[in-house]
Amino acid sequence: MSALVNMLDKTVMHRYARSSLTLPLLVGVAQTLVGIVVLAFVRIPDSSTLESTATALLSGLLFGVAGNLMMRVLYSQEVSRTVPVTQTAPIFAALIGVAFLGESVTMLQWLAIVATVVGAVTISLRFGTNYRGVLLHRSFFVLLLSALIMAAANVIGKVALDDLPVLYTHALRSLGLGGVFLAVNVRREPIRNIAEFLRGRSPALVFVALNEMIVANTALILLLWALSLGPVSLVIALMASRSMFVVIYSSVLAFIWKGALGEQTTRVAVAVKIGSTALIIGGVAGIAV
Repeated sequence: MSALVNMLDKTVMHRYARSSLTLPLLVGVAQTLVGIVVLAFVRIPDSSTLESTATALLSGLLFGVAGNLMMRVLYSQEVSRTVPVTQTAPIFAALIGVAFLGESVTMLQWLAIVATVVGAVTISLRFGTNYRGVLLHRSFFVLLLSALIMAAANVIGKVALDDLPVLYTHALRSLGLGGVFLAVNVRREPIRNIAEFLRGRSPALVFVALNEMIVANTALILLLWALSLGPVSLVIALMASRSMFVVIYSSVLAFIWKGALGEQTTRVAVAVKIGSTALIIGGVAGIAV
């Protein structure tokens, strides 16, 4: 479901949006509305406290910051190269645990961390006739920052779920996420772009409505449900499988419709994406062991 969210996001960005801020602004509006509507129908739980409510909102705010960083990169880069790098979050969870919580990391886990880093670096490399030598794309470091913040958002979300039910937490997180997207992306250019969508009855509005109201909310609720049932490190590690689905979806779509989503379909490019994604997934699985 999360991979499908990324595919629909990239479709709107690649085919319809004239600004990198257009889709994030629409997401901000949609998620704020979702938060308000869910809160209107979900009873405030007896276990709710000021601290737990603030924790859920903070998780949403961090989720919004991480998502906004990723979407800025996604606007200009391939979805099959962008999403896998953001799935390196378990690295940061492991390192934070060692540095601040006194946790120990086994040799297998250190090897898994190295494999994950190698996979993330490899999928971010650019080489070929358009580049001199081999270059690490500058977006790599932005995506690593997004992964770090995303890991923190999920850990804090897990803390909130210790006291709050899934739907109530989802509503608060949606408000936090939507607030960040609105605050960062309310600008003249994306507002004009959205007005053009409305006047022209653009299919982009259908994609966004389907994505934000159904697909994205389903994915986010499933993630929170998983966090409420199991350890955060394992849940985050399993979420890295999204990379595999993104690569499969985007590669199949690109082969069927040439030029779809701006994906590279050369044998070398596809092989690098598949190999790098396999390293990332294998690495995060090893971290979770």
